[in-house]
Amino acid sequence: MAPDNTQASTLIRNAAAIMTGGNGSHDEPVRAQGPDIRIVGDTIEAIGTLTPRPGETIVDATDCVIYPAWVNTHHHLFQSLLKGDTAGLDATLTPWLAATPYRFRALFDERRFRLAARIGLIELARSGCTTVADHNYVYYPDMPFDSSAILFDEADKLGLRFVLLRGGATQTRQLEADLPTALRPESLDAYAADIERLAAHYHDASPRAMRRVAVAPTTVLYSIPPQQMRETAALARRLGLRLHSHLSETVGYQDSAHAMYGQTPVAFCGEHDWLGSDVWYAHLVKVDADEIALLAQTGTGVAHCPQSNGRLGSGICPVREMADAGVPVSIGVDGAASNEAADMISEVHMTWLAQRARLGMQAQPTYRGGNFEGGAQAASVADVIHWGTAGGAKIMGLDEVGRVAPGFAADLAVYRLDDPRYFGLHDPAVGPVASGGRPSLAALFCAGKRVVTDDRIEGVDLVELGREARAAVRELLTEVGH
Repeated sequence: MAPDNTQASTLIRNAAAIMTGGNGSHDEPVRAQGPDIRIVGDTIEAIGTLTPRPGETIVDATDCVIYPAWVNTHHHLFQSLLKGDTAGLDATLTPWLAATPYRFRALFDERRFRLAARIGLIELARSGCTTVADHNYVYYPDMPFDSSAILFDEADKLGLRFVLLRGGATQTRQLEADLPTALRPESLDAYAADIERLAAHYHDASPRAMRRVAVAPTTVLYSIPPQQMRETAALARRLGLRLHSHLSETVGYQDSAHAMYGQTPVAFCGEHDWLGSDVWYAHLVKVDADEIALLAQTGTGVAHCPQSNGRLGSGICPVREMADAGVPVSIGVDGAASNEAADMISEVHMTWLAQRARLGMQAQPTYRGGNFEGGAQAASVADVIHWGTAGGAKIMGLDEVGRVAPGFAADLAVYRLDDPRYFGLHDPAVGPVASGGRPSLAALFCAGKRVVTDDRIEGVDLVELGREARAAVRELLTEVGH
């Protein structure tokens, strides 16, 4: 292929390993034959042993491993100022909601919301993540600031891809009944009008979009009545938007769906137009075999959030069974208030371990009829990389994102394994997932632009950001009457 001299060209040289994000099939190998990658404009042009071109920018990746940049399919960025709240630290989901996010949410003004979003996005970028889907539910009638605009703006400043999962509610749970105006529900007309506004202003349907919008009532089982589920689904499909919500995070969802509708949560969603290849749910921890089959049959995806599910004691999503059945799988970090390390490296490390532990818990001794010792086959490093990159991109319709392959968007994390936790690895390629920690970034590229250089983000003062965060937490604790 002749070089395109009109676009900037970067050659990443001499990587120790390159993981593609592929699923291991013939068409999607998990490793690329490097050691070099050429980026032209916003696209990966070539992988192999490549000769530098005149004037080309060179990035030395000696002893580094290269992954597709992570794709985070479920977050709550405003919670970045709510980490480790002692009132909810040892609570399960429902009491935690009351103790932490609902107790503090009304105190988020424009300044605090922007600071929280910036902290969360920087934390993600420093883990090698360039695509962030934020399930924002900070909306209420006569709101004095535009939380959606702030999120897009902060992501744009860092050069990241951003998908707004426009949350909110048109009805409240009893939990919210006596809470302030900032927690009151919207009308369906107001919700729909804002979706129309956001879609017109921000949504890009292209396969490597930098900005997307999805229709995402906070929790379909509780946040909107059944008829409005159908109406919001119709609105989304008319506008070409995807659908997202929380579902089956705990047994409480099963109890509620059974008591209110006599169905499982997944079956209930199917009857109200909320299943399909344009839909994905966060959590899905408590699902039975029939529900997994229905998810697979309809192409409905999951955002697996293992650290939050572990922190809240909810359980472990049966991702292995889902993937084997054909359910599209992705990974999300969820909110920092239920995941005090809301970054993708710690999340994928937990994914790798938790699936193995879950299967291993089912092992029985042979004298009780057991036939296997443990669950080490439940998730490979390649599985986890695929779910956290190409898997997430596919679920969100970003079909040219999430893989290291010619013709795909140049979203690349170049990890320098220079911490003792990575010393002694026989295969450096597995280090970021298997060893965990936070490998330093020699470079992070999003759409061909270098957004992290030698573990630094241009214009970001981490010392000052930490000072602002500590001051904001002190203010929140004072105002909440701690």
